[in-house]
Amino acid sequence: MSTTTSFHRISLSRRGYLATMASAAAALGLAACSDPGTGSSSGAAPASWSGATDKLDGIALTVWAAQSSATIPAAVTEAFAKATGAKVEIVTIPDPYEQTVQTKVATGDLPDLAMWQPTTSALTSLGAAERLQVLDGAPWESTTAKTVLDAGGTVNGKRYAAFVSAPSVMGVWYNKKVFAANAVSTPKNWDELLTTARALKGAGVTPFFEMGGEWWASQYAVQVQLADAAEDGLWDRVNENKDAFTGTDIQGAIDAYAQMIADGLYNADIKTATFDEQAKALLAGEAAMAIHVNSLLANMAAQTDTATLNETIGFFPISKKGAVATSIPEQTNAVVAFKTGDDKREAAARQLLSFWLSDGYADFVKDQSAVSIISGVETPSTVPTAAVEANDALSASVGSMQSLAIANPDLAKNLGDMIAGTKTPAQVGEETQAQFAQLAKAIGATGF
Repeated sequence: MSTTTSFHRISLSRRGYLATMASAAAALGLAACSDPGTGSSSGAAPASWSGATDKLDGIALTVWAAQSSATIPAAVTEAFAKATGAKVEIVTIPDPYEQTVQTKVATGDLPDLAMWQPTTSALTSLGAAERLQVLDGAPWESTTAKTVLDAGGTVNGKRYAAFVSAPSVMGVWYNKKVFAANAVSTPKNWDELLTTARALKGAGVTPFFEMGGEWWASQYAVQVQLADAAEDGLWDRVNENKDAFTGTDIQGAIDAYAQMIADGLYNADIKTATFDEQAKALLAGEAAMAIHVNSLLANMAAQTDTATLNETIGFFPISKKGAVATSIPEQTNAVVAFKTGDDKREAAARQLLSFWLSDGYADFVKDQSAVSIISGVETPSTVPTAAVEANDALSASVGSMQSLAIANPDLAKNLGDMIAGTKTPAQVGEETQAQFAQLAKAIGATGF
């Protein structure tokens, strides 16, 4: 399989990233109805983990995936079926994936496994303690990179999601040739980034490209500014209603982003530009930088070969005070296993995860052209160097809003409205805070 094909598959994941406000409220309402202390196996770790290739004749498993991730488990589940005798069916759930899955789960329609975003808010939306198998003590925990495990997959200290690939990272993807032609060095903090951007603008170069016409990436320029504050407990304070999206840190980041747009540091067509146009512009050198996650690299990889990508595109983390990266695991990065009530199927589901992350992992990362997160398995040479750079940044990263906040309001949509001119920066903070408070109240968070 070519690098171009596999990266293109992953790049589509961001299109369905944000659920609507209504679906988020419904999902969190579902979680609120679940008593974490009840259930047939309420929080107890699995009794045992079978060998990765133990025979499973007569066992049939179902794996749910989004349109953007349905091909990701295809080859590894086929290999698992061949090795064990189990049957594995991958079911593509229609978009919006998160909303559809949450609705099905609420009615008791459960798969054995599902691709799922391994963040606190997304796991809570499934009622993790009641509906998901606890994966503590899995054989792959000791072989999975600690920086990856630390990026998510847990709720209240229990692991409910298995990472199968490295989490996405927010940061700056840049055109190396544009930087070299303008004698630009890699900025080391936010002020240096803005100084660099203004210098590039003065030289007739578009400093940043934003895809305001699709808006879901608008949150990244705000969130990277919050990394240092996140390290200092920002999201803990927000979760306890002791800080807010209208507070100094978050509103300040929103205001700074708005000022960057007002200062002409972005593409002239920011209001209508698309994800594909952003990828093409950065790759062609029509813009110097884009603040985004790994899916932008994936989109560019779909348009060229690895050698060209390595010559052209680089990555560096950025934060207000320095170079702290912000991690944001996506549903393409992880898998959850459900409590179906069938002990044999539950054990087989765990065994599939073990196979995926042991016997099947080397072939999986080659198939996906992905950075390896398992010790003893080398990263394929087809992986772009920028992807490796982003993965390296995980070692000094902090979680995103999606990872650390108890609820996930529509920050990106509100910022999209700001780009379109229908909301002021102040209204973005106010409306996002109102949404967050509503969601927090729905799950019974104290202080709301």
